[in-house]
Amino acid sequence: MATLQAEFTKGLWKTIAPFRLVLGLCPTLAVTTSGINGMGMGLATTFVLIFSNLFVSLLRRFIPTQVRIASFIVIIASFVVIVELVMQAYFYQLFKVLGIFIPLIVVNCIILGRAEAFASKNTPLMSLADGLGIGLGFTISLFILGLIREFLGAGTLLDIPVMWASFEPFSFMLKPPGAFVALGILLAFMNLITQLQAQKGGGR
Repeated sequence: MATLQAEFTKGLWKTIAPFRLVLGLCPTLAVTTSGINGMGMGLATTFVLIFSNLFVSLLRRFIPTQVRIASFIVIIASFVVIVELVMQAYFYQLFKVLGIFIPLIVVNCIILGRAEAFASKNTPLMSLADGLGIGLGFTISLFILGLIREFLGAGTLLDIPVMWASFEPFSFMLKPPGAFVALGILLAFMNLITQLQAQKGGGR
């Protein structure tokens, strides 16, 4: 039986959503023009993922099989509304930047996928660990991708200038094609690490 630690840590590397499962790429590519934007989107998604996992697990024995997907969407949408209202009230600038991608969390395949594949079949505690791990992995992914694009595309990190005055940023990195380039670089880097780990393990 999987432990809480295993369920939590798998989302930080083994099943990290954008890089391993190749899920949730729409917000991953669209909003990561800066580290702050990436972190904001990731944390919003993490909140929804944790609580939708919890409530799906708590209600799993009471939801009829025929309407389980529709029920999951209602649960997810309820927490998305909470996130949207909180961000609109306290983080309005970030809310404006993320725009339509906040309500689109409702149809994020990561959240619905975890509800269907995991939370509906496991205990609330295990579902919490799964949601937290997957959510943090997603947040870290968006944050790193946003930092790379921001650094190369604007010469800043977290909106703070870090390059010399004459530096000419690669504005291409802040456009949609730049998102694919940055994502490809990260995917290649992670695959390289995985291969090195496999070679090291095989050499023992």
